Amino acid sequence: MLNNHNNKDMLIQKQVGQSFNKVIATIESCKTREQLDGAIKMVENFKKMYRQVGYTEVLLYKIKVTLKKQSKKCL
Repeated sequence: MLNNHNNKDMLIQKQVGQSFNKVIATIESCKTREQLDGAIKMVENFKKMYRQVGYTEVLLYKIKVTLKKQSKKCL
């Protein structure tokens, strides 16, 4: 029973990691403000989806820094 719980936790962590990487890649690929606005919606969806799972503040900080950096490039 404990093994099944650990496997589920590992699967959730993997999904969070994959989604996080996609969000970062999307943000970094933005060339226009319109694209960045779409990426911001993606970030909001990420937050809603993984809030219950308990993603770490480190992930949110990295997303915030990446958005800020990319927004300077898109102006």
